[in-house]
Parts: sequence; structure tokens; C-alpha cells
Amino acid sequence: MNDTIFPHGLFRPWSGNPLRSRADVEQALRVLAEPVERYRSAGGARLRLSATAAHFDQAPADMEGYARLLWGLAPAQAGGADWIDWGPIARGLAHGCDPDHPEFWGWPGQVDQRLVELAAIGFALRLVPDKLWEPLDARARSPVVDYLRRGHACDFADNNWKFFRLMIGMGLASVGADYDRSLDERYAQEIEAFYFGDGWYSDGNVRRADHYIPFAFHFYGPLLAALRGGSHADAYRERARLIAPDIARWFADDGPALAFGRSMTYRFAIAGFWGALALIGEEALPWGQIKGFYLRNLRWWAQRPMAERDGILPVGYGYSDLHMCESYNSPQSPYWAFKAFLPLALPEAHPFWAAEEEACPPRPEPAVLPHAGMVMANPPGDAVALVCGQQTEPTNRWARLGAQKYAKFAYSARYGFSVESDPLRLSEAVLDNMIGFSSDGQHYRFREYNEEALLADDLLFARWRPYSDVAVESWLYWQDDHHVRVHRITTPRRLVTVEGGFAVPRPPGPVEGHRAVPGEAIIRTSADLSALLDLSPSLRRDGKAQIAPPNTNLVAPKTLVPQLAGELPEGVSVLACAVIAGPRSAALDASVEAIRLLPPDLARLEGKVARLRRPISLMRRPG
Repeated sequence: MNDTIFPHGLFRPWSGNPLRSRADVEQALRVLAEPVERYRSAGGARLRLSATAAHFDQAPADMEGYARLLWGLAPAQAGGADWIDWGPIARGLAHGCDPDHPEFWGWPGQVDQRLVELAAIGFALRLVPDKLWEPLDARARSPVVDYLRRGHACDFADNNWKFFRLMIGMGLASVGADYDRSLDERYAQEIEAFYFGDGWYSDGNVRRADHYIPFAFHFYGPLLAALRGGSHADAYRERARLIAPDIARWFADDGPALAFGRSMTYRFAIAGFWGALALIGEEALPWGQIKGFYLRNLRWWAQRPMAERDGILPVGYGYSDLHMCESYNSPQSPYWAFKAFLPLALPEAHPFWAAEEEACPPRPEPAVLPHAGMVMANPPGDAVALVCGQQTEPTNRWARLGAQKYAKFAYSARYGFSVESDPLRLSEAVLDNMIGFSSDGQHYRFREYNEEALLADDLLFARWRPYSDVAVESWLYWQDDHHVRVHRITTPRRLVTVEGGFAVPRPPGPVEGHRAVPGEAIIRTSADLSALLDLSPSLRRDGKAQIAPPNTNLVAPKTLVPQLAGELPEGVSVLACAVIAGPRSAALDASVEAIRLLPPDLARLEGKVARLRRPISLMRRPG
């Protein structure tokens, strides 16, 4: 995009903000929060930002708009902000909880979206009761307490939602209201069942450890430890400290965080993990490093066209995009991103703000994250996870496009990931960091879940089936500055196959300057390089520079993907490739040319799995 033609910042509300100080971060919150106010209802209880829909009704969607702003506004107010008009917000709380008011949110029910939003209200009541509670008279307070009690007594989803009951209880306690505290303790104990060790949880009794772990479990837990205390407070603190080095590997040295899993529309909410460490005073890494990971992430977002022309955050990630959204994403959902503003509750003198920002420390070697089924590498300008073991199962396909959000071979902070727009056209398939198979050359299938997933030191192994009668064994590992994929396919019939590398932003103009020949596909732009080099022992595939359908990638609306395509005969075949991508440089060009095009030693890989095999923690849980 040309900023000289469009000097207003091109949908970048943080354009011009250096994002280096507490004042800068507060200003970033303000420029996102103030445009929303024009869409607040007359009674203050509802906000509606677009006509698109989620699977739940409009009333809780409007409530979502009301509540999610509180994740940022309450900390800012606690830290001394003087620009927030709490009048309509306090009135909105009273009206939303009042069954006799036209803006009533509707009674919360079992496993209801309203329970999610009540957590933010409980948090705000605890943090700024002088702004949200004290302005209400006795007549208005009674329905609020009744509403929160009803919500607190409901059943919540069997995942990170269990924290929401604790947050609601915290809010009730903060205003002196009585409620059934035994329900809090029951859920606190049930949350323990999700814990694996070393700071890692699964988000419920499923195979899932995505960014809900840092921005949910290690956001709510430390927040409760700081604001409520209790018997689990020390455990929440310790677990946040333990996981911090692993989550640091999810962040590239220049800011972006790993794009992996569902709910990516919450954008920079993951930065709230660093704010949660600050809130509890846990120097899990040096304060200067924590501050650096936090601010660099916000600065990366400042370069993204993440807002609409009126300053509203739409459903999407790097730009407005409904392709990647979940069924539970209403137009108001993106404001969970305001969790990132938690450290605004802390004064300038706090070590988090007072520390000098430090650059990202060197991370030359890959890191094994056994509980998450990941082997992480941090090449310049990126954080890349090789992934195995979190794939959605046949009984757990509720996440929209779940296989593309969890079952790719690799995920990137710099390049995000892509979702398919048409599973009926193999010729248009993106298949970034996936291998697809087709019986007819048109319809195609890829990995959705694993029959078996193992970790052998730094080697990942999976057995899976794209079709019931086709078996695939895949090995993934890092080798120098690239990763290698090996697939052994057993099929009773001939198949067409296409495998993709990392999707990189497509520059304007014709597609040119790329190398797509038998055995390799190399895409070079002025900013990026992405390559896929065939290492197959006998079947040589053809290279292609795929022009992906628009709006399929999270980060860039137009992308190019290197692909290798070929045909598999009946029987057993072995395919392998080297995969590399990153910011364009002479060093990266040289790395591509230096990759040795030798078939991997399959016997060595099998032997390593046999000797060192260990189950991935997530695979121990039934679907």
C-alpha cells in the first residue's frame, strides 16, 4: 500500500505511535476505544458494530460489545486514565441487568455466551468499583447482583470458561454481595485436571494447546492471584513463571506472535500474557525482555491495516477477513484484544514500565515443547513451530476449518497461515505447510487428525489418513535453518498430490522472478523468500508458484505459495522436501542454494522414533 497516496494511515489506527512507553500504550487503547462509543446504545448497555452474526443471539452479541471494552478500560482507569466517560458504562451495567429495561441482556443460561462477558464485568467491578458500582443507587444495584449470581450458578463450558465463574465471584465479593463460594472452589479444582506440567495446560479435555494457554489460563490465573488470592494463587504464579520461556519462543525477534489455532481475530490479546506477569510482579524473564516482547508485538500490529475506516476492529487478523472467523465471532468479538492493555493498571514506576526495553535474546537452537507437540525455531524475523499432536479428531470438528488451524505441519508468526476457500478445486488450493491428496484431480483431502503422534527428542512423527484406505506416516525435523518433511504413503490407487510451503505476501504487478521447475519451487520478492525443494528418493515432483485465492491468509490478503505437485502410483511411495522461508537477504539466498538435495535417511528416522519415542502430552487425553 502507498502511504503517500493515503496519508491517513491506511486503516492503521496506531500509525505514528512509537509504542515505547506507558503513555504510548494508553494512547493506543484510547484510539481504539473512542470510535466504538458512537455505536453505544442510548441506555449504554449494548454495542453493535456490524450486521454479521455469530451462532448466539443478538442480545449476548450486543453484551459482548459492552463487556469486552472493560478488559482495557478498567486497567487504564486503575492506572490513572482521565479520558474515559464512565457514566454511560455504569448506566449500561444497570440497564443490561434489569429485566424491565429495553436493553436487558437476557438471563444467562447454561454454557451461555453471556457467562463469558460476565467475567469482564466481574473483573471491572473488582478493579474500578468507584466508576462502575458506586455511581449506582440501591435500586439499580440489586438487579446487577441478582444477574451476576444467576450467571455464577450456571454451568460453564469444560475448558478455560471455568475461570469465568471465578471472575464473576471475584466481582460479587468486591461489592460485598454474598454468593455460593463452594462453586468457585469446585471449578478451581476442575481446572487442575487440565494441567500437564511445566506451565502447560490443555484448553479443556481435548487435544488443544493454542494461544488460549498464554492469553487465557496464564491471564486469568495470574489476574485472580493478584486480585483475589486464594489457595491456588501460588500455583498460578508458579505456572506462569514456568511457561514464560516457552511462550517467549512463540514471539519473533521483531514482534509478531505465532499464529496457530482458533480465535485469531483476538489479535494482540496474547500480549496480555506479559502484562499478567507484570501484574503479579513475576520476573520470569528480565523485566527488560518482558517489556520488549510486549512492546514489539504492539509495534508489529501498528504496521497492520487491522481497523476499518471508522477505526473499528473488524473480524479478521492482519486485515478484515471473514474467511478465517469462528462461528462464535460476532462483530464485537475482536475486542478481547483489549486484554493486552492489562499493564496499564500499573504505574510508571513499576519495574515493567521502568525497565529499559531489551532486544530479543539470541535463540540459535530449536526448542522442544513436548506438552504442546511443537519443535520451535526462531530464524530472523519469525517464530516457526513444527506441530504434531493437536489435530482435531472426528468427534471434535466443531472449530471452523479446524484442520487448517491445527493440523498443518508448520505455523509461522511472520506469515500466519492460510485457510482454503474452495475444497472442490485442487488447482486453487493453497495448502501452505500441508500436503493434499486427490483421487480425481479436483476434490482433495489433507491431514485432519492423527491416529498416532510421537516425539523422539527433536523429531516429530505422526500416522494419519487423508482417506480411510490411504495411510500416511510423516516425520518432521529441523536441519540447520530449514525444516524437512518426510511422508511415506501407502495407497491402493493412484493419487494426485500437492504440497505447499510458506505463503508470502504477493507484491503488486505480474508474478515474475520466481523459479518453479521440476524438483523445486522458489518464490522471491523484494521482501521475502519462500522455497520448497524436493528431496524425494525416486518420485520427482514439479514446482509451482501458486497464486493463492485472495483473503485466504491471515496476515496478507494476497499471497504466493511454493508448491510441489506430482502423481503417486498404487503401493508405497516416499516423498520428502526441504522447506525454508524468511525476510529476503543474501544470507537466506545462499542458504537455499546450499541445501543438499539428498533423500533423508528413513531408516535412521524410524530408528530414532523406536529408541526415543514418547507420547505428546495432548495425545494422552481422549477426544
